Amino acid sequence: MSDSVNQPRTFEVLTAAPVRARRKPRDWPNEEKERLIAETLLPGANVSAIARAEGLDPSQLYGWRRKALSSGLVAPLTETAKKEAKFARVEPVASSAVEIVLGDVVVRVGGDIESDHLVKILRAVRKA
Repeated sequence: MSDSVNQPRTFEVLTAAPVRARRKPRDWPNEEKERLIAETLLPGANVSAIARAEGLDPSQLYGWRRKALSSGLVAPLTETAKKEAKFARVEPVASSAVEIVLGDVVVRVGGDIESDHLVKILRAVRKA
């Protein structure tokens, strides 16, 4: 039998990073909650994407939304609440300018405008 006490040994030293303390929950002001809930109620809104963009867990935003809807203070848009769409006959004109009518606003753009820029303009007009 060999003497294991006098034999060379190797040791491995393990190191570990300390466990992070639990993050303190953020206290969201009511105005921020209302803004986010209103944004989620817009047609075609993606609740998870809105939550992640604000640095919020989607389940938290769904919870706020559920609570707001059940309280009766907020209601989603229904088919009857939407404005009736009105269409107008447009006669073609030999011009490179285009007129876009959004409600009581008329946007006139040239034919050489970039589509991305036009989209930004139309979104700004809709928000105004």
